[in-house]
Amino acid sequence: MSARRDFGKVAVLMGGRSAEREISLMSGAGVLQALRKKGVDAHAFDPADRDLVELRREGFARCFIALHGRGGEDGTLQGALEVLGLPYTGSGVLGSAIAMDKWRSKMIWTAGGLPTPRFRILTDDDNWESVARELGLPLIVKPANEGSTLGLTRVTEVGQLPVAYTLAARTYHDTALAERFVDGPEYTASVLDDATLPLIRIEAPQGNYDYQNKYFSDDTRYLCPCGLPAPREEALQSLALQAFRLLGCSGWGRVDLMLDAKGDPWLLEVNTAPGMTGHSLVPMAARAAGMSYEDLCVKILAGAAVEDERQRRVG
Repeated sequence: MSARRDFGKVAVLMGGRSAEREISLMSGAGVLQALRKKGVDAHAFDPADRDLVELRREGFARCFIALHGRGGEDGTLQGALEVLGLPYTGSGVLGSAIAMDKWRSKMIWTAGGLPTPRFRILTDDDNWESVARELGLPLIVKPANEGSTLGLTRVTEVGQLPVAYTLAARTYHDTALAERFVDGPEYTASVLDDATLPLIRIEAPQGNYDYQNKYFSDDTRYLCPCGLPAPREEALQSLALQAFRLLGCSGWGRVDLMLDAKGDPWLLEVNTAPGMTGHSLVPMAARAAGMSYEDLCVKILAGAAVEDERQRRVG
């Protein structure tokens, strides 16, 4: 049976209106080419240009979400697709919404006893000296509902806090989250069909894994195998999967974490619609597990579902 008959007409949702539009277009282009190469009747669909109701009018059977950030990864798109009755890839409405909100993700992890750096929300009325004493320096300030390290600042002295806060809260029109800086190696655990792929260790220039180094620099190093002993890697994979499930996530995604000087892990965030570009980490981990980019895209698409079906799978 051909992939075309299996999946019907597939919309690759890409672009959108978020600050991550550029990366989404790159991800979507890669996914579209891969699915077509595997015989899937796939078509690009940009919600910034077209109304979602056209998905039904044009006979699409399911959607591959390659949108990143707000309007694509935060549960709003997922809710619209639920109303339309169209199966879609990745987490459902609740898991997408919670994972996009780093503040609430961290509160849930804390309540569940999982390790995440000490944190707080910043406001206009905060005393910056008090914030620095509470969390310690250096610390990280970032928008609570953005991805791709957009609006993120590493603060090394109190005088930098007002500018960092303004960038996160005003430039990105978001809640500003501050968290203790973890000085150590960064790892990412890709999740696919309720299992974790090999861990990747990220080594960015000067330890700065920002937007440029994440998507465009050839100087960032990705180590897979990650170099950890097998039992240690398995323990971190288990922690990542637990963190993923605790937020209500499903299907596929990515969990980012760091190790401190003692080797203790600290959860940073979950991405429910990770990048699928040439520099992206899920395809890299899949390749280390013996899976091609094309097969990865088909496997993700095969997991597309609406909420009722997701609940049946969990049950």
